[in-house]
Amino acid sequence: MTWLTAFKDKNIVVLGAGMTGLSCLRFLHGQGLSFAVNDSRAMPFANASEQTQYQQDFPRAKFIFGQWQASLIANADIIIASPGIDLAGEGIAGLIAKHCQVIGDIELFCLVNNSRIKPMKMLAVTGSNGKSTVVSLLAYLAKALGVNAALAGNIGEPILDLLQLGQTNDSLNANQADIVIVELSSFQLETLISMQAIAASVLNLSDDHLDRHKTLANYQAIKQGIYPQAKIAVVNREDQSTNSLVAEQEVMSFGLTKPELGHFGLTVIDNKPMLMFGEQALISTELLPLAGMHNALNYMAALALGYNAGWPLSAMVEKLAGFTGLAHRCQRVASDDGIQWINDSKATNVGATLAAITGLAPTLTNKNKLIVIAGGDGKGADFYPLKAMFNDEVSQLITLGKDGGEIANLVNNAIKVETLIEAVQQAKKVAAAGDMVLLSPACASIDMFKNYQVRGEQFIAAVQAKENPCR
Repeated sequence: MTWLTAFKDKNIVVLGAGMTGLSCLRFLHGQGLSFAVNDSRAMPFANASEQTQYQQDFPRAKFIFGQWQASLIANADIIIASPGIDLAGEGIAGLIAKHCQVIGDIELFCLVNNSRIKPMKMLAVTGSNGKSTVVSLLAYLAKALGVNAALAGNIGEPILDLLQLGQTNDSLNANQADIVIVELSSFQLETLISMQAIAASVLNLSDDHLDRHKTLANYQAIKQGIYPQAKIAVVNREDQSTNSLVAEQEVMSFGLTKPELGHFGLTVIDNKPMLMFGEQALISTELLPLAGMHNALNYMAALALGYNAGWPLSAMVEKLAGFTGLAHRCQRVASDDGIQWINDSKATNVGATLAAITGLAPTLTNKNKLIVIAGGDGKGADFYPLKAMFNDEVSQLITLGKDGGEIANLVNNAIKVETLIEAVQQAKKVAAAGDMVLLSPACASIDMFKNYQVRGEQFIAAVQAKENPCR
């Protein structure tokens, strides 16, 4: 039985009318299916005219906004939930019938893809930190090597938009990529069971989203769910919680130690740290644009995943130096004051900030200071793991936001401010030429900003402001 047969004549409800929900709407409509779209927001669209346009363009869809409609949800046979919706936290889980199939857009994609005559191959990446860097590097390498690849999931375009199913007898002909590189959040993994990836990796694990997942053990179990859906597990030797628990699964590892044959690692040769594949020296870390040991791990993870996809190792290594990384992830900010300003606004959890400081602090001389700006919405995280790092490596901590006070209590001399602009102004008073000022919040941005991108852009603007930006 194909996925389409299983979906026909069923009560289908799409929960959420954001980017993911609307991609589900487009896909279901394209397959001639009737369904309802339910969103608790009174106006999920940009404006009323956009909503009217959607209602006209998708006449098979029933739009219900302003609240979760209990009877609609209770009578659903299939629910496609957007990843940002906490089914338990918002009281939806108790309304769902036992027979109802609850999936996400990634699961729907996999159901369709698996039923194709020639499925698109998949590489899958999750983890608390670095996953956007790794999948973006993989997409860059694919393009450089002439591989027809698409980037989707928690980054790039909605994954269902990759499917353009034909109207042939099997409805499985498509004009898509040969391989999909998918970044998966824990929210997406909650509703994913049918992926058949070539290789998958949990890059690392640290406290994140505990406001939704409640315990680190539950969060880890959700992340580990990626491995049964992959042929090969790519694991981080530096973080035992990334190990695959699948019996007899093929495993390839990466780490900061000398690797065994068939694995990736690091070895010092002629006083230079070298990326290695077994006994084969690949490239000095000094030649790689992304500094820090956390980025060395990211490079190795990408190489391991690409290698398992059949991409030539030597060709991948040759192209590494051309990848300059992502905006708002340890991004250098141009300035004329001699200070090293680093925008790491994408560090939305404790592990990301620990990784940034661990990777960047060794690049400073003994006479140069490291000043860190942190704070925002911690989403229930435990900040204590930052205490030793802040006290040992950071000369001045500046905090702001909802949980800024809690972070400030980790050290004795923190400066607490109300805005990011004030934080930059305080950093300019403290820092001298050669010092480094690192925005690495260890928190989400939603208490003060629309998203981490807006937070990073405000940081850049404040750094580059010639006059007092408050005037």
